[in-house]
Amino acid sequence: MLLPTPADLRAALSRYADAVIEDERRSTPDTVRRREDTAYTLCVMTGVSDVREALSTADALLHRGGPAAEPGRIDPSDAVPV
Repeated sequence: MLLPTPADLRAALSRYADAVIEDERRSTPDTVRRREDTAYTLCVMTGVSDVREALSTADALLHRGGPAAEPGRIDPSDAVPV
């Protein structure tokens, strides 16, 4: 499994946070869809199916500073099980 770079994870987390804030401020069909889309993106990037798990996994990857911190270096043992 390819691991996302820290920059990609941070960008996805930022888009998700913005979508959540916007949706909670004034929910519309568009804000709900954006929130769902950004949650899905995080799930795909982290290899999990629940946004809470995706947030936790993204946090762990960013704090670990392992292969995700080195673009192009992938160790199969670091893959997040699906």
